[in-house]
Order: sequence, then structure tokens, then C-alpha cells
Amino acid sequence: MERYKNLGGDSGVVGYEIGSDFIKVKFESNNKVYIYDYTSAGRDNIEHMKTLAKTGTGLNAFINRNVKKLYSKIE
Repeated sequence: MERYKNLGGDSGVVGYEIGSDFIKVKFESNNKVYIYDYTSAGRDNIEHMKTLAKTGTGLNAFINRNVKKLYSKIE
């Protein structure tokens, strides 16, 4: 899992892992990994989340506003 850069300094995201049709996001608050995929959250949302994760800013806000409960699984 890659460490999230958190360029804004106030993200709840600490790490992520990108796959072809999914993104796994680890949150600091509960130390759990949420898996979002094309089926659960939609292709456009997943691809946008991948971009935000790589740039290190905006991922937590995007999740809270758009896909918060659209995860497929929690690890």
C-alpha cells in the first residue's frame, strides 16, 4: 500500500492501493481499508479517485462528498 501524500495536511486518508478496476483506501480514524470498485462506485468515480490518490490531495473530500458508502468491502 502506498502512503498518501496528504498535501493539504488534513486528510483522514493514510494509504491507498490502485488496481485496474478498484482502489483500496486506508483511513486513519479506524485503520481499516475500504475497497471501492467499478461495480460499487462507478468507473468515473474510481478513475477520479486514482488521480486524486496519485496527486496526494482531495481524496478524502471526494470520498465524503461522492462515494462514502459506495465501497464494496472493508478489510
